[in-house]
Amino acid sequence: MNTSVPDVLSVLTHSMGVVMKSSSILLRTSVAVIAVCGSQFALAASSVLPPEHAEGAITYLTGGIGSDQSSAIKSVMNKYPLVLEFVGRTAAGNDYLADVPVTISDSHGKDLLSTKSDGPFMLVSLPHGRYIVTATYNGNTRHREVNITGTMHAHEIFTWPM
Repeated sequence: MNTSVPDVLSVLTHSMGVVMKSSSILLRTSVAVIAVCGSQFALAASSVLPPEHAEGAITYLTGGIGSDQSSAIKSVMNKYPLVLEFVGRTAAGNDYLADVPVTISDSHGKDLLSTKSDGPFMLVSLPHGRYIVTATYNGNTRHREVNITGTMHAHEIFTWPM
C-alpha cells in the first residue's frame, strides 16, 4: 500500500478533529454538570439556613443545630460583618451552646438588639460602627467590644467553663 504524506495528514487531521470534538463535548457537559450541582448545593444550603430576623437597622440569623444547618451557616459567614459563636469548655473538649441571651449596644450604651441564640452561631448585619456585645450563659456574662467597618468584620467566640 502506497500512502502519500498528504493522505496520512488528512487521516490524522480528521481523527484529531473527532478527538477534539469529543473533548469539547465532554468539557461542555462537565461544565453543565458542575453548574447544576453547584446551584443544587446553593439551594440546599439556603433551604437549611434558619430564617433571618430584623430589629431596627439590624438583621441577623441564629442557629447551627445539626451538621447540615451548621455547614450552611458556615458557608455564608463571610456575608455578615459580625459572627458570634457560643462554646462551653469541658475537660473532654468544647461543646456548642444554644439559648444564649445576647445584647448588642451602640458605643453610647443604647441597646440595639436583645435576643436569644437558637444555636451556637449568630450572624449579624449592622451598620458600620463600634458596638458592645454581651452574652450570658449560666449566669456568667461576657462583654466584647467590636468595630465594624467596610473592610473589617468581627468574629467573636464566647467561651464558658462547663
